[in-house]
Amino acid sequence: MSARPDRTPLTRAFFDRPALTVAPDLLGRTLVRRAPEGPMELRITEVEAYEGEDDPGSHAYRGRTARNASMFGPPGHAYVYFIYGMWFSLNLVCGPADRASGVLLRAGEVTVGAELARKRRLSAKADKELAKGPARLATALAVDRSLDGVDLCAGGTAPLSVLAGTPADSDLVSTGPRTGVGGAGAEHPYRFWITRDPTVSPYRAHAPRRRST
Repeated sequence: MSARPDRTPLTRAFFDRPALTVAPDLLGRTLVRRAPEGPMELRITEVEAYEGEDDPGSHAYRGRTARNASMFGPPGHAYVYFIYGMWFSLNLVCGPADRASGVLLRAGEVTVGAELARKRRLSAKADKELAKGPARLATALAVDRSLDGVDLCAGGTAPLSVLAGTPADSDLVSTGPRTGVGGAGAEHPYRFWITRDPTVSPYRAHAPRRRST
């Protein structure tokens, strides 16, 4: 008989490590979303690490702004940003305060509250697609900028938290370049996923935007 997943919330000490250490260690963990419509849980299956001011692919590469302020800590908080004027993405802040770094949650399996996710993701053809990609994940879990800066380690009825869950076996973890990242950080192997998991999003290389004419 298999052991039940650990329901203990992850502590701030878990997040107070380099993003490249935290990222693969998040795979298999359980993200909890407590929304007014009801609770949801997601098994994390794909992530990307961003190393702040040392990482050309990071929002914090050029320093602190009003948009990325949450990335500068303290660790164990959410960083939510709006992209392309349409979508939100959820990141978990890592490392010591004032040292911007974080992990983008790219994909996962909705294990609790799938009926809520289906209402928010009407275009999903199957449950494996509900949170297959960072924008889809945020939509399925009703994540928006109101959750930017939320303390993941507050416990109680906090809107977001991460449980220990059942970490993925290291033999099942794959790594490769981040999706859609160009320039100097394009080839960094900062993306981690559970090998052959059906909820993992497809890899897409960076495509330079065409100038409008």
